[in-house]
Amino acid sequence: MENRSLITISEAGSHVGESVTIGCWLTRRRSSGKIQFLQLRDGTGFIQGVLVKEEVPEETWEAAGSLTQESSLYVTGTVRRDERSQSGYELSVTGLSIIQLTRDYPITPKEHGVDFLMDHRHLWLRAPRQRAVMRIRARIISAIQEFFDERGFTLVDPPILTPSSAEGTTELFHIRYFDEDAYLTQSGQLYMEAAAMALGKVYSFGPTFRAEKSKTRRHLIEFWMIEPEMAFVDHEENLRVQEQFVSHVVGRVLEHCRPELETLGRDVAALERIKPPFPRITYDEAIRMLAELGMELPWGEDFGAPHESALAEKFDRPLFITHYPTAIKAFYMKPDPSRPEVVLCADMIAPEGYGEIIGGSQRIDDPELLRQRFDEHRLSDEAYQWYMDLRRYGSVPHSGFGLGLERTVAWICGLEHVRETIAFPRMLYRLYP
Repeated sequence: MENRSLITISEAGSHVGESVTIGCWLTRRRSSGKIQFLQLRDGTGFIQGVLVKEEVPEETWEAAGSLTQESSLYVTGTVRRDERSQSGYELSVTGLSIIQLTRDYPITPKEHGVDFLMDHRHLWLRAPRQRAVMRIRARIISAIQEFFDERGFTLVDPPILTPSSAEGTTELFHIRYFDEDAYLTQSGQLYMEAAAMALGKVYSFGPTFRAEKSKTRRHLIEFWMIEPEMAFVDHEENLRVQEQFVSHVVGRVLEHCRPELETLGRDVAALERIKPPFPRITYDEAIRMLAELGMELPWGEDFGAPHESALAEKFDRPLFITHYPTAIKAFYMKPDPSRPEVVLCADMIAPEGYGEIIGGSQRIDDPELLRQRFDEHRLSDEAYQWYMDLRRYGSVPHSGFGLGLERTVAWICGLEHVRETIAFPRMLYRLYP
């Protein structure tokens, strides 16, 4: 096979009628006597290579016949239009060069159990479904950054190693930081509040960790959070930003990832309805609605996954539940001035049973009230002195929220479990590979 520069499968449409070479892997091969069909992938897409025995040298025909699943090779051929294929093109193969013949590839077209697939996650990523999820995840990340960058937010990176926590230390990973105690971060929010006092509107985007001994389909031990914080923004404006943000992200996925959504069998009509304004109910209204559904909860109890799903089923877009009881929310949330037993907060519940994807609130800006919260929550004055400084030196009304990336990916992709939303998930009993 003559030496020529490579193109990718995604570029094939720009080379119709031309002879090209592609570096790729074989996903499967079938033969009908004098024709062989090679299903090829290269990471950018899939294309079918067609070999006609009478049109290629005998050694090329034999080499193609020896190919096994996930063998790597260079393939040369002429790009042809083919309306029947997903890509719209096929390759009339004239030559190939085998890089490696794969033997006993462990993931075959047959059904495999979840544990087997997770043990082979490094190979399972090659499957069309997993590739589609990773593509959509990448597009979601791109859309997130686009949304905030275009609206004057500054990306700020909070530390991963912290001396204190945003919401208590019971679910944090404790480590030794030389001679001090430290924790893996569960949120960058407190640091984003400091950054907002310097830059106005900021956001962080990075890994967070929760030492929750949970095995539900919604939880990971390590996950990624997007946490904007905005100076001079109240509770109402915070909600408007959130609904614009989520609808923007969904819109970009619909615009750029239709083939991937089709691979996943996702109902795109459900996503096309995600446009602001989103419905809102208060915690009090939610309690009454649950009682009508036979799911009574005493006032002051937090909602679990079944409660969130039951409430979300009544709406075809994400649902805001606002004004939760002060006692069950984080110490930094601002009480409603007209009703201090509830706070100016909201959880955004995704439709279709995917649960909370955003939690946010207006923050306490009164130093005396924050000091009172420190006492109530038994927080160390020394550890949080820097956070108190934000209220002592130029305090202003400010708000923010956090979006969990993996739950959002699961919802947009229509996945049953968050384990497929990140390349190498960390779960309660999984640290390999």
